Amino acid sequence: MTNANVFNQSNGPLFTQLTNTFAAPGIEAPPDTGAAAVGSFFALTTNNVSIPSSQNLLLQIVNAAGSGRTIRLSSLMGGTTAAATLVIYSGGTVTVGTTPTPSNTLLGSSNASIATTRQNTGTLGGTFTSLISIPLTAGIYSLDLNGSIVVPPGQSLSISLGTGSQVGSINLLWWEF
Repeated sequence: MTNANVFNQSNGPLFTQLTNTFAAPGIEAPPDTGAAAVGSFFALTTNNVSIPSSQNLLLQIVNAAGSGRTIRLSSLMGGTTAAATLVIYSGGTVTVGTTPTPSNTLLGSSNASIATTRQNTGTLGGTFTSLISIPLTAGIYSLDLNGSIVVPPGQSLSISLGTGSQVGSINLLWWEF
């Protein structure tokens, strides 16, 4: 008798007799994990900042020309106590209020980030291009960027959270190679 049905059916013997070639433990992890393990993954936070009326919380990273490394953004997270807008920009100028130091996520590592940082409240100046703009309600926010925004040498990235009387925070994670 000829088998005219060429499709594998769930009640047929082929469906239940699969070959498993798994021989060793397999681990699947995002690039962040490997970068952190070798000391090339960094975190930067504004901490919780009181944002004055009609102003924004600004955070900027600059990858200097000739740094020899590229920055790939992993994630952006934080919170706000009132409705706000989160905007990610290419370029821009942040008047220096503070220069927070990026932390290496491989605790105890002496590897330092090549990024120059600036943080302040106010309005972003200079020439910039808006990449992403997200309206937020009060509470926490989190964006998984998975390396999809790249800051090569000679470029900067600015982040704005506001506008208005509120407390907000910006936390940026990235790896360098």
